[in-house]
Amino acid sequence: MSLLEGLNPAQREAVIAPSGPLLILAGPGSGKTRVITHRIANLIQREGVNPHRIMAVTFTNKAATEMKVRLSKLVGRDAEGLTVGTFHATCSRILRREADHIGLSPHFVIYDEDDQLSLVKSVLKELEIDEKRFSPRGCLSEISSAKSELRDPLQYSEFAQSYRQEVVARVYRRYQELLSQNGALDFDDLLATAVELFRTNPEVLERYQERYQHLLVDEFQDTNVAQYAFVRQLGGKHRNVCVVGDPDQSIYSWRSADIRNILNFEQDYPDLKVVLLEQNYRSTGTILEAAQGVISANTKRKSKKLWTENPRGGPIAIFEAYNEEEEASYVAREIEWLVSHGGHRLRDFSVMYRTNAQSRALEKAFRYYTIRYKLVGGVRFYERREVKDILAYLRLLQNPADGVALARVVNMPPRGIGDRTMAEIERIAEQRGISLFGAIRAAVSENGTAGKAAQLASRVRNSLAAFLEMMDGLLQEKSELGIEQLLDLALERTGYRAFVLDGTDEGRERWENVQELRTVAKEYEHLVPETAMDMFLEEATLMSDVDGLKEEEEGVTLITLHAAKGLEYPCVFIVGMEDGICPHSRSFDDPAAMEEERRLCYVGITRAMQRLWLVYATRRTLYGNMSYNEPSRFLADIPPGLADGNGAHAAGTARPSPLHVSSPGRRSPEPRSWPAPNGKKAQEIAPTPPRPRTSLPPPAPQPLATPRSAEPQFRPGDRVYHPAFGNGVVVSSQMQRGDEEVTVAFEQRGVKKLALSFAPLQRA
Repeated sequence: MSLLEGLNPAQREAVIAPSGPLLILAGPGSGKTRVITHRIANLIQREGVNPHRIMAVTFTNKAATEMKVRLSKLVGRDAEGLTVGTFHATCSRILRREADHIGLSPHFVIYDEDDQLSLVKSVLKELEIDEKRFSPRGCLSEISSAKSELRDPLQYSEFAQSYRQEVVARVYRRYQELLSQNGALDFDDLLATAVELFRTNPEVLERYQERYQHLLVDEFQDTNVAQYAFVRQLGGKHRNVCVVGDPDQSIYSWRSADIRNILNFEQDYPDLKVVLLEQNYRSTGTILEAAQGVISANTKRKSKKLWTENPRGGPIAIFEAYNEEEEASYVAREIEWLVSHGGHRLRDFSVMYRTNAQSRALEKAFRYYTIRYKLVGGVRFYERREVKDILAYLRLLQNPADGVALARVVNMPPRGIGDRTMAEIERIAEQRGISLFGAIRAAVSENGTAGKAAQLASRVRNSLAAFLEMMDGLLQEKSELGIEQLLDLALERTGYRAFVLDGTDEGRERWENVQELRTVAKEYEHLVPETAMDMFLEEATLMSDVDGLKEEEEGVTLITLHAAKGLEYPCVFIVGMEDGICPHSRSFDDPAAMEEERRLCYVGITRAMQRLWLVYATRRTLYGNMSYNEPSRFLADIPPGLADGNGAHAAGTARPSPLHVSSPGRRSPEPRSWPAPNGKKAQEIAPTPPRPRTSLPPPAPQPLATPRSAEPQFRPGDRVYHPAFGNGVVVSSQMQRGDEEVTVAFEQRGVKKLALSFAPLQRA
């Protein structure tokens, strides 16, 4: 009974549901991880299922780690027999064990996005395809989508309906050839190859079906065709497939996630049992009602009614900023005040946005107000140059056929082996059908002989020969050394240690990152060297943005709405709540895309536990262009009475903004009675002026546009002068919301678009 204590009736029903197909529709904050772990514990302790026969898969290492920790507490050492991990990690380990069945080396490397882009670029160059017309990232995206739908190069080519698709088909075919030649798989291959393994080897599939008699899948709404096929294959014999998810939180169609998987699960399993988890343990009643109001407008969803026993909480704050600078200043000052007077810590706050570019203004404001922050989606540890360099050396030692790794390190540190030399090496490799490593060996050994491979300058030949000698020496000693020892030896023999420690602060910081990589390597020292290296390189490649997020660290979290999935914070700001931003302008003419944008907004709102701010700007400069945006249509879906603020007219109210940084011409802020954290008595919170600064003046919000006549003051062809930009000629002028927007071609500074209420523009 201890397993069921503290569970609500729906959770208990899901935990003890009999074997067979089970769909758990779990709303945000409904305790789905608890349900999954307790169901696994129930299978082991009450149903007598061997832990070795249970597999649980999810989408992030962070979620998998949390699941393992909880299971260890519930079932003790039995947790060691469970298979718990991400789809990609699980498939990778199956493929390494069964590599011989599909002609794959068990030591294959996994290419991350940078490696994939590098390979696509080399293919475009080889096929003489213009990158300006066919961008490497665009080609890679189409290849990824094809793999997610289990279409190989031949199938993709057969269904090509445009010239672009025909070109991508050629790139796809050569890309796969080079992956195979390099002994590598990309992320999508891990899934597609596992499905192919099971399809072409029934005896292997039957062995895994017999082993994993119970399969549990988290975040099922985010599965793509390949992942769903993998689940169907593995659970096809015993049919003990438990999937947990929420169609209202399906936000990854751009990663080929198919919401139809969870919507159609009942059709695939007619005897399916469905359990709804509708009680929310995370958010206040007000936040939950607002989220329900936003998502209820969608049609492609499973209807459910979220409810909570949490306090109702204060109203949602809606704030209208003049531009992104005032928006950021407002957020920073709110956080500064609440930390000083509201009983909160910096780590209680998260600021969420639709696009990464929106973080710029926020980072600037946070640096000005000296507020510590953590940027999720910035340069991750494993993406830092020095870390990728060392990993490339280790990859090359593990798999000398890895051409992408070789191309990265052959001249790092600089050895005088330039692009022209490598182009010649690539020619030899292509001509003879050998790896780049083999081509270097041929070029060095045959130079100057009758059957010469290439004519190289003696200096270049000596450099290539020295590189070969160094790598051969490391390869000879590799089997005798652990990862940490091999890493240290590589740092010395390659000269990379001396290259990084160049006496600068940047060099010392880069060396610290290399040392941190050594710390990670120590965790694998207890494993057999060959296995250790495979696992070390694999986990470094499969890390995601949120996996490195340490929630206990002090600092405000800046994060995109997509990356915020699965996280929660006491206080959440969602900025950029404007039509064109959230929802994104790309969704305006696509009903399915608009529904996903609505789900994305819903996900953001339901990350908030106690307090929520929705902020928008009337004008915004993004990607170098100024736009005038209406408040997000999603604000109008928030039921009346739940929101308060100077932008709350969209929600049916007209009260002034709480906690409002006053601007000229606006009402002064009014104190707000908020429920304080941790159940303490409510406090009267009002804004305070910023702390005095000595180096910079405080950032004053831009003034509102002054009323102007309906007619533009400037016309095309007028010569004008600007104190900063100099002389110019008006290209166009139009009225926007009572303000005149003038486009000017300046003689020295190019074309600028200016708002006349701000720009000191004069006639020349």
